[in-house]
Amino acid sequence: MKDLTARQADMTRWKDLQARLRDANDLLELAVEENDNDTILQVAEETSALEKELNALELALLFSEPYDHNNAAFSIHAGAGGTEAQDWAQMLLRMYLRWAESHGYKTEILEETEGEEAGIKSVTVQVAGELAYGRLKAERGVHRLVRLSPFDANNRRHTSFALVEVIPELEDDGEIEIAPDDVRVDIYHASGHGGQNVQKVATAVRLTHVPTGIVVTCQNERSQLQNKENAWKVLRGRLVEKKIEEQEAERARIKGKHVEAGWGNAIRSYVLHPYQMVKDNRSEYETARTDLVLDGDLDSLIEAYLKSQVS
Repeated sequence: MKDLTARQADMTRWKDLQARLRDANDLLELAVEENDNDTILQVAEETSALEKELNALELALLFSEPYDHNNAAFSIHAGAGGTEAQDWAQMLLRMYLRWAESHGYKTEILEETEGEEAGIKSVTVQVAGELAYGRLKAERGVHRLVRLSPFDANNRRHTSFALVEVIPELEDDGEIEIAPDDVRVDIYHASGHGGQNVQKVATAVRLTHVPTGIVVTCQNERSQLQNKENAWKVLRGRLVEKKIEEQEAERARIKGKHVEAGWGNAIRSYVLHPYQMVKDNRSEYETARTDLVLDGDLDSLIEAYLKSQVS
């Protein structure tokens, strides 16, 4: 019933747009016949409003996959390169948190492992809000950064990589069945800077799905129960994402297209030297405003990717 109500609302918006377009067209014909410039200007304003509404409706059509409207969780993993890659992972985390803030999404860091000198080795963040997964799924893959290293005494140019994973958040509604015997649960003390225990009571939770080898860690809540609940949500999402990836790989195999997931296949490049450019290698969309992108202005990149998948 919830899905039916949403579809009926979408149909109403399309029919209203059609009626407004018909009225504007009729009014324009009359205004041209009577040489009524004021009315022509009014029609021009209405046409501009109709165009914006149409763009919004067309964008909504891009989110038609089963989990697009769900909350999401994303993980960032620093690639090879030590401090350089760990600092790049930290920059990506800031970028996504700023992006989420601009959309009014609620974020919560579920697990974070800091780098030895700077940045982070890995982090997992929960994002709550309408279309969180539908938008963020465009970000999964390897992200490549080219810049003059702030950690190099000779100020040489370095290339760094980080992997972004995105999964939908799923409630335990029976859609994904996980046999209890397939999951090993470990409880331990959460660690902070330098490895010291954050608290005396063991509250951190690690889930290991034995058949797939998927490991989920959650340690940022003070309650062991809350950490366990969040960890199970992430585990269910990762199992769904694994299923989606297997289906996509099978479709690609049937089509005869070679798909290889690895560090050599960056989905997006961020170049800060010798010139300024962010380029998405899948949609070919690019922009010279690297400052805006790294500050969370990702919508154009995300929309370009989503449109490239249906064109």
